[in-house]
Amino acid sequence: MDFIRYAESAASLLNAELVGLDDLVSHLEGRDWLHHQCTEKDLANVRRFQRDLRPAFVASDEGDVPAVVKGLNALLDRHPVTPMISDHDLGNLHLHVANRAASVSELLISEALLGLATLICDLGATRLGVCSSDKCDNVYVDTSPNQSRRYCSDRCSSRANVAAYRARQKLVSANASAPAAAAEPSRAAR
Repeated sequence: MDFIRYAESAASLLNAELVGLDDLVSHLEGRDWLHHQCTEKDLANVRRFQRDLRPAFVASDEGDVPAVVKGLNALLDRHPVTPMISDHDLGNLHLHVANRAASVSELLISEALLGLATLICDLGATRLGVCSSDKCDNVYVDTSPNQSRRYCSDRCSSRANVAAYRARQKLVSANASAPAAAAEPSRAAR
């Protein structure tokens, strides 16, 4: 199991706009074998999970470690993970986070919770965040060595950097023209 990938897929799941069943199927891109198994019940379960999971990311972003742990533990209580050893490749036995009878929503929720639980135990409970862009409320998982991530994507980071650069340039330009305007005598003074 790749717990980092599972934790990152939890953020992706939380950021997904799941209005209809087609949206859930689209979210499962690359996992075609799950497409035909998706049901309206799965969609409802995942949407409820999205609402329930978001507070853990907000708490982590605010540095509230007890709230993160309490929130994830409550979700683990409600959504027990039932891993199984997979033997579809006898030369590569490995764990799956859900048994073969699990629904699509049970699988997605189990992956998300096990990934997040492992991540916060290994890297700390403040590794989840909410995008710092004013125009975005997506979440992210920060696996950077110095815990410096602040944006959900390169796009949001670039937009924020460009906006900050433009604001600095505007300030420099305003400050440069202010002394020149003050040094010029007014027409009335001439």
